[in-house]
This record gives sequence, structure tokens and C-alpha cells, in this order.
Amino acid sequence: MTTKRRSRTLLAALAGVSLTLAACGQAENLADQGGGDDGGDGGPVNLRFTWWGADARADLTEQVIARFEEQHPNITVTPEWTSWDSYWDRLATATAAGDAPDIIQMDESQIAAYGSQGSLLDLETLDGLDLSGMSEDVLLTGEVDGTLYGAPVGIAQHALAYNPEMLQEAGIEVPDDTTWTWEDFYEIAGQVHSELGGDAYGIDYWSLQLANLQIQARQRGEEVFNREDENPVSRETIIDFYETNQDLVDSGAVPPPTLQTESIGVALEQNPFATGRAAFTPLWHTQVQAYVDASGVEMGLLRMPASTPGEHHMVNKASMYWSIAQSTQHPEEAATFVNFMLNDEEAARIFGVERGVPADPEIQEVIEPELSPTGRNSVEFASDLQDEVVPPPQVTPSEASTFGDDFERITGEVLFGDRTPGEAADELLGILEGYQQ
Repeated sequence: MTTKRRSRTLLAALAGVSLTLAACGQAENLADQGGGDDGGDGGPVNLRFTWWGADARADLTEQVIARFEEQHPNITVTPEWTSWDSYWDRLATATAAGDAPDIIQMDESQIAAYGSQGSLLDLETLDGLDLSGMSEDVLLTGEVDGTLYGAPVGIAQHALAYNPEMLQEAGIEVPDDTTWTWEDFYEIAGQVHSELGGDAYGIDYWSLQLANLQIQARQRGEEVFNREDENPVSRETIIDFYETNQDLVDSGAVPPPTLQTESIGVALEQNPFATGRAAFTPLWHTQVQAYVDASGVEMGLLRMPASTPGEHHMVNKASMYWSIAQSTQHPEEAATFVNFMLNDEEAARIFGVERGVPADPEIQEVIEPELSPTGRNSVEFASDLQDEVVPPPQVTPSEASTFGDDFERITGEVLFGDRTPGEAADELLGILEGYQQ
């Protein structure tokens, strides 16, 4: 998922957000929900648990919490959830004030920043957390400099979801995603708008998503966050991305800049794809269930288009992680809850694939018979890709945790005509080069 605009950067917050800020409304809300400092040896314990997501995710998570509390009557889990847009502000402020929730839903874009700042526990030091069912390759995605700061919740691919009802209304057949190219995709997206008109668009929230640039760079043999032996994203690739997006706005394939920026802060249930105003949206593929729940439409999944037919260069990535705050007063109980979410079969059945196809293959087998058609489609989609995925990129470096914000800001300026694609490319490359100094 893409990093949304935040009013304070994580690193600045962790370096010392003042207690005045920590006492602002966000932190007060966190403190009011329970401190996690009650209990003692064998006594009652309160754990605070935070995540981002839509209503459907909250409903499932609270069912799992209820089941856990039934089995562990001495532990109460207090939920704290919000949308992605406000999540990182809220977490950074609380963490800087020493008031982080005990269990944290963590993202790939932030795990290195929080881990390197000493805000997360090394999960391999905790008893009661069994990660033996995951392959070494999957577990490595939660490591930063050799320390395991996140237990992978699931695996997912950055893919495209489509609304079959909109495509049918526009007289467009579902494309063959094994052979289609970017040119094919953009043409179809433009046809949606030209056939349906009004506020119907081909692609929801496309231009501002960093992941869309990343996959196009990867297909050209480049990486936005490159390792020493990898080619960095080029100026040519960035300029091409921006010029193409300007054309997509002009054709109606994607919404105008105002609507794209407005979509940043709205709940999933209110965005154009969920409300039937866009035929496609890029997403981590298991998020499709949330769109089905919000819209009542059985959405489909497609591979990302390719620069060269058949060479999609899609990757397996941890959909998200469970992390435990360094500041927790109850590390054993927190580990018990994380272990429950990962390994309890009934909890797995409740979660399904909403947070990703489970990282443990045995848990995948447990849930598959219980899944909805959309859930089974998600599992099959991931399975079908295993013979063609390429090695994943490195996790977002700690110093680059806010690069998504910079990308979003600069891209918005291009779309609104405040700077040229070349000027934007130069600024982005300057920021990336600064991370390596």
C-alpha cells in the first residue's frame, strides 16, 4: 500500500516530538484507551493493539480479539484502529512520547525506520512466538540488519483489481493479463471513460501511487531503492511515468488531479473503485475482499501489465507485519497474542486472506475450504504467480520512510502543471541520492 501524506515525518517524531505534541488530541485518544501498565505477575494485563484498515478489517479483527480473550481471561486487548492516512501520524506521536501500543500492525515502508530507531522488539528473543511454519525467505522480509522486527502476516502481490460490471457496461472484455502491455491497459482505461462518460474513469488513484512507478522501473531493470548491485531508477523512466500520467488525465483514463488528491484521505468504502466510478485499481491483491465487501460486486484480479509481453516482474512481498513495541511492559503476553493471530486455526479462518495469503503454508490449507469465492481467487492468484515472480526488492530504507510523501507531493505538482516532468525527476533523484550519502 502507498504511503499517504503525513504532517510530520517519522524520523523527526522519533528524534524528539515534544510532550506538548504528544499531549495533542491524537495522543490523548491513545492514552484514554488504556495504558498497558496494569496487571503484574499472573494478574490482569491490558494490551493495546493498533492497525490501519477499513470497517471490514476491524470487524474481523475484533472477532479474533474476542476469541483470544475467551482463551486468555487474564488478558484484555484494547483495539485502536484508524485509516492509513492518519495511522502513521498517530503512531509516530505516540512512539515519540513513549506511549506506543503494545502490538503494532507494521508496513514494509516503515519497518526499517521504526526498527533502526530502537522502537521495536527483536521477535526472536521472545518465548511463546512460534514462527517455524514460515520459510526462511518469508521471515527475512521482516528483518532489518539481521534483527527480526516484524512477523510477516501474509504474502501479497501488487496487482490490479477490476470491476466486471463496469467493463461489461462499457462493452469491454476482460483482458488477457498474461500478454497485455501498458499500452493495452491505458487504451482500455480510456475506453471506459469515453464509453461511460461523466465521472466514470478507467483507473482509480493511479498517478500518486509510488508502487506503480516501482513496478515500471523494475520491468526496465531498475529499482527505486536499489541495492549496490542493482541499477537505480533512471531520469528517463521517471519522466516517462509523468508524461504518461499527464496523457492519462487528459484522456479521462484516470481522474483529474483534484479528485486523485481528494481520494488520498477518504475511507476505502468511499473511493471511486469501491463506489463504482472506476473500473480498475492497483492494490495488494488480497485487499480485493475489502472492495467486494464495500461494493457488493465480485471484483476480479489481474497481473500488472508489462513493458514486454509476459515479463511482468511481479514479486512476493510481506503484506504487512505484526511488531511489538520496545516500550511494552508485557512482552510475553504481547507475543502470546501475536502467536495466536498467526497460528490459531480458528483465528486464521476468521481473518481469511483479508491481510494477505497466510505466510504459513499449513495455515493456507486450513483456511482455503472456508474462504469466499473472492478469498479462494486470491489464494489461486498468488499460487499461479509463483513460477514467474522475481526476487523482491529490499525493504524501504529507514531514511526513506517518508519518500512516498515526497513522491506524492511532487507528482501532484506535475499533474497540476506547477512543474515539468523533468524538474520533478531531478528533485526525486536528488532526494534518492541524498539517502545514500
